[in-house]
Amino acid sequence: MGDRRKSRELALQALFALDLNKADFRSQMDDFLEQHGEDSSEPTRLFFQTLVDGVFEKRKQIDDLLDQWAKNWKISRMPAVDRNIMRIAVFEMLHLSDIPSSVSINEAVEIGKKFGTRDSGPFINGVLDRIRAQHET
Repeated sequence: MGDRRKSRELALQALFALDLNKADFRSQMDDFLEQHGEDSSEPTRLFFQTLVDGVFEKRKQIDDLLDQWAKNWKISRMPAVDRNIMRIAVFEMLHLSDIPSSVSINEAVEIGKKFGTRDSGPFINGVLDRIRAQHET
C-alpha cells in the first residue's frame, strides 16, 4: 500500500474518532498518532496531518457541499465512515491542486469499499462526482 493510501486510511480513522468523540482536536490527534503512527513513514505522517488538519479547518465548507450534493441525505444522517471518506476527498479536490479529482474520487471509492458497506462505493462516487462536476466547470 502506498504512502498516500495509508495516510487516507489513517485520516479516515482519526476523523471518524473525532466525529464520535467531541474531545479536544489537538490532543486527540496526538494520541491517535502515538497509537497508530509509529510504523508509518514520514511522508505518510505528513500527508495524514495535511488531510486531518485541512478537513478539520475546512469542515463547514466541506459539509455544506456534501449537504448540497448528496441528494436526499443530510450530512448528520450519512454513515460516519462514508461522511468522513467524502470529507477527505472533497478537501483534496478543493485544496490540493497536485492531486487530480479523479484520483481523489477513486481513492475514496476504494476506501469506502474497504471500510464501509456494500453501498458505500456507489454512494461516495455519486456524491463526489457531482461535486467534481460543479467545481471543474
